[in-house]
Amino acid sequence: MTTYVSELDVSLNAAEERDLKQRGFNIIDGNLNEGAGGYDIRLWSKRGTLAITKVQVSFNDEMAVGLTKAGYTKIEKDLNAGAGGSYLYIWFLKGSGEFDTPIVDISVTTDAANEAEKFASGWERVACDLNRKAEGNWIHVWLKREEQTYICDVDATHSYRSDIGLFQKGYIRVDEDTNRGAGGAYVFIWYRQTTDPEKALKDLQVSINADQHQEYQKQDYQRVVVDLNQGTGGNQVFLWYKKRFNPIKAIALLLNQDVVKEYQEAGINVILRNLNVGNKGSVEHLCFYQ
Repeated sequence: MTTYVSELDVSLNAAEERDLKQRGFNIIDGNLNEGAGGYDIRLWSKRGTLAITKVQVSFNDEMAVGLTKAGYTKIEKDLNAGAGGSYLYIWFLKGSGEFDTPIVDISVTTDAANEAEKFASGWERVACDLNRKAEGNWIHVWLKREEQTYICDVDATHSYRSDIGLFQKGYIRVDEDTNRGAGGAYVFIWYRQTTDPEKALKDLQVSINADQHQEYQKQDYQRVVVDLNQGTGGNQVFLWYKKRFNPIKAIALLLNQDVVKEYQEAGINVILRNLNVGNKGSVEHLCFYQ
């Protein structure tokens, strides 16, 4: 009988580790507080026949509302416990719709130097750094699915009003604000996955000025309506997509500029246009793998 990742949990201390072992959970290598000086926090998984299909992270109360109403399960353990930083929580969903593909493996990276190779070898990166605002190492959760998936739709939001509907329609939120550190609205990119490469998007681009905006219009790209720089006073920044060339397997948002070269050398397309151009926010680049 095929088994999948069917349960997730988090331990904050040795007593919780012993309890999870007794309940049949397996520890996943990697301290989720590595380098930040907080508790030794570990992620745990359990296998079963009912698969987890979505994993998300929240770092404020507003992000949690849509997840709760869409039926996600929250692990009530702050991933930055003892280290300061954002209050971070992992959520998961056992979905069964058109845009749900079972997760068969899960892992954690605590060294940014390991990310590019992992991304290029078919692992899906959960966007939020689990040491968010706590300094320390860059920490990410990674997912491996039962089948190869491709990006078939992208969207963006500048408020939380649409969250419930997008989650219910099978979208995954890229859980990092494209306006991080810039003020303005909380803006998030969203995407859906398919196992059919014929339905996949084949190219992504970002425009950060009027000339680029016109260029992509002339080339028949489709524009995501929301300005990724909404409310910051910086340049208007838009995400564009097209269904041509090779199907896109995964996308990610890069805030750690030290790994851009490694991602490029691994064959990952890094769009070298700062999503926070014209303001004082974090330098962020969108990337994708085909």
